[in-house]
Amino acid sequence: MIFVTDLAPENTSIIGESPAFLEMMEHVSRAAGLDKPVLVIGERGTGKELVASRLHYLSPRWDQPMIKLNCAALTESLLESELFGHEAGAFTGATRRHVGRFERAEGGTLLLDELATVPLRMQEKILRVIEYGEFERVGGSETLRTDVRIVGATNQDLPGLAREGSFRPDLLDRLAFDVVTVPPLRARRDDILRLADYFALNFTSELRRSFFSGFSENARGQMLEYGWPGNVRELKNAVERSVYRAEPPDSPVAEIHFDPFASPFRIEQTGGTDHERAVPPPALPSDLRSHVADIERQIVSRALHEHGYHQGRAAAALGLTYHQFRGYLRKYDISSRPADGAESH
Repeated sequence: MIFVTDLAPENTSIIGESPAFLEMMEHVSRAAGLDKPVLVIGERGTGKELVASRLHYLSPRWDQPMIKLNCAALTESLLESELFGHEAGAFTGATRRHVGRFERAEGGTLLLDELATVPLRMQEKILRVIEYGEFERVGGSETLRTDVRIVGATNQDLPGLAREGSFRPDLLDRLAFDVVTVPPLRARRDDILRLADYFALNFTSELRRSFFSGFSENARGQMLEYGWPGNVRELKNAVERSVYRAEPPDSPVAEIHFDPFASPFRIEQTGGTDHERAVPPPALPSDLRSHVADIERQIVSRALHEHGYHQGRAAAALGLTYHQFRGYLRKYDISSRPADGAESH
């Protein structure tokens, strides 16, 4: 079974069929019907916001607002104003009343993204809203009532932060009625190629190309072997980058470009002054062709060694196609196997 769901009105989809993914989606479906706070926990790039959206659109509040706030993007004073609103004259520049996210989410769902970054004072005010359903705007004295379901999202260990004193244990207790943990992409190997095809087809349409020719076996193998530390977001970027760079455009994508900074001339952070880091030119007179050949041979050999003799990844690190890289191996008679004779890929 392939799980594909459109989350109107945002027209975003959650796609997968791996056991870990389907188990998580079943958990979401059960939790959606409850009128209780939920935490969505997962690594960066796993799709926590999409999961939070599904929690809302499967809930009885689906036809009410879903309001989102990235708590890490604001200072404490701005965060307070965005959450609770402010009255005209509450501070310098507050020329008129501002309606906060709790008011805008009335009857619906409020997603607090990057929840772990909320300062302790704001945590206390959020706890009061959860416990009593009331708050005041900044600079105001009127107590306002609210009916909002809170969904928190974070990539941090909230119980650990609570033990350290940087997150309120009582707020954690109230928010963690249920916790949905989003699996990383490395735990969803069965979904990698399906997601890649989905992203490639969408980006092909965005590029106004008439069709997508698919991925070569080498490219598919690269995607399956890669660890995807950036999860689904990294996969999407890598696929779109590779579709865009494919030559000719109507041929299958032969190589996956994981690192946009990959280049034999990549600038890296090193110690010392610019003068100390500078590589002295060869003494003149010099055989230029021989010197360039030596440099190319060293770079290709180093890339092969640093990537465990995986030719596809070594080629990607140098900004080359697999066939270009193989050409350098033949040109300089470089062995594709380590000295001990272990198998190359």
